[in-house]
Amino acid sequence: MPSISRKGTKMPESPIRKLVPYAEEANKKGRTVYYLNIGQPDIKTPSIALDAVKIHSLDVLAYSRSEGAEEYRKKIAKYYYNNSIEVDYSDIIVTTGGSEALLFAFGSIMDEDDEIIIPEPFYANYNGFSIASSIKVVPVISNIDDNFALPPIEEFEKLITPKTKAILICNPGNPTGYLYSREEIKKLAEIVKKHDLFLIADEVYREFVYDGVSHYSILQESGLEDYAIVIDSVSKRYSMCGARIGYLVSKNKAVIQTALKFAQARLSPPTLAQIAAEAALETPQSYFDEVKEEYVKRRDVLIEELQKIPGVKVAKPNGAFYCIAELPVKSAENFARWLLESFEYNNNTVMVAPATGFYSTPGVGLNQIRIAYVLNENSLKIAVEVIAEALKVYKD
Repeated sequence: MPSISRKGTKMPESPIRKLVPYAEEANKKGRTVYYLNIGQPDIKTPSIALDAVKIHSLDVLAYSRSEGAEEYRKKIAKYYYNNSIEVDYSDIIVTTGGSEALLFAFGSIMDEDDEIIIPEPFYANYNGFSIASSIKVVPVISNIDDNFALPPIEEFEKLITPKTKAILICNPGNPTGYLYSREEIKKLAEIVKKHDLFLIADEVYREFVYDGVSHYSILQESGLEDYAIVIDSVSKRYSMCGARIGYLVSKNKAVIQTALKFAQARLSPPTLAQIAAEAALETPQSYFDEVKEEYVKRRDVLIEELQKIPGVKVAKPNGAFYCIAELPVKSAENFARWLLESFEYNNNTVMVAPATGFYSTPGVGLNQIRIAYVLNENSLKIAVEVIAEALKVYKD
């Protein structure tokens, strides 16, 4: 029989989605499953975006330009300008989700066996994207005890080799909710300039920052024009995960010209989704104010309830809508599967994401889970109550 590729064999399963069959079986048993495993907000998509698709006047659903429609990119540039980020529309390539933007970035700046340094835990798909691109992730570990703050710059410098091409951060972070400060961005800027590396920032959660602090983009940092690459997306910003529209943004013309070749190879981003995403740029600020207020309430309820559980440690996020919780178990993956297979409390159970998939270092995060607080406050309280009751009876 023909064999599967080594790359395909190494490709990791999604820690977010691989327990889905167990959740489906729990549903078949009549149990209510509270889904805390995936960042799919229950916030309504702005009606202006949905209406734009309903009332479009297209006669032919044609290809767009490979880099995305020019008028749309001009409006994206205006969006960035309104957020104190100055870029030209020619600095932007519209992609099929932030995932494709990251793949284009990897393909444009790294060759086989090159290395990229990423503070971990990190978005699980960074592992998959790296394997797909035949590059090596070099992790620098952040810790729940200091709320997953940026590790000391000395720790980064220890890891830099002739194969190192970039540092990648997610800001605010998935899965930790950690928000990098202006000072931390400046430290990273110093190290990439010193060692002639790219700095990639996944900024898809830019709108969701809390407690009176503001987001500082790497594109706002002077002197990073040749080094900075931003990954962005409409998925979370407008609760439009299914649109699959993202952006790659860089003032480095060579990066954009190279990424455009990858964009041309896949032809174009989806036309109808661009229509919806372009309309979404007209969403009023009041929408984001209300969404942020809702997420703060959910975060505070979640953290408060988790802290009541004996033996549970939780980091308080300053952005996005995720947190990492450390449980008094040996294997969070076994616990997560057991919750769906064997446990119910008042006919309820919970689906969480084991955190091992958000690390690349073996043996780290074994007793941690990622929780997405994308459900309403009452649902979050019920879900945490289920976890608390489960921990009382669970045996490793």
